[in-house]
Amino acid sequence: MQVMAEGQTVKHETYGLGIVTASDQERTAIDFDDHGPKLFVTSIMVAELIGEAPATPPKTKRRRKASTAAKAAKKAAAATAAAAAGRS
Repeated sequence: MQVMAEGQTVKHETYGLGIVTASDQERTAIDFDDHGPKLFVTSIMVAELIGEAPATPPKTKRRRKASTAAKAAKKAAAATAAAAAGRS
């Protein structure tokens, strides 16, 4: 496999559809729709190119982990709901 253009859509046998975020002679980074970002060795990577690379690569969406405060608030709300259900 050769160096691919940033923004190129590819289909990988295991990970499905993704968009190339970076590619050089050694490594290729792809952000997959269902599996997130993955890094491959360019020379041994096997993926099917889908269409043409866009003139301007799209910006990738960054996934954020839920903050600790948000997790604690969700846990507290669930505990309150469980306690209220137990009282009824």
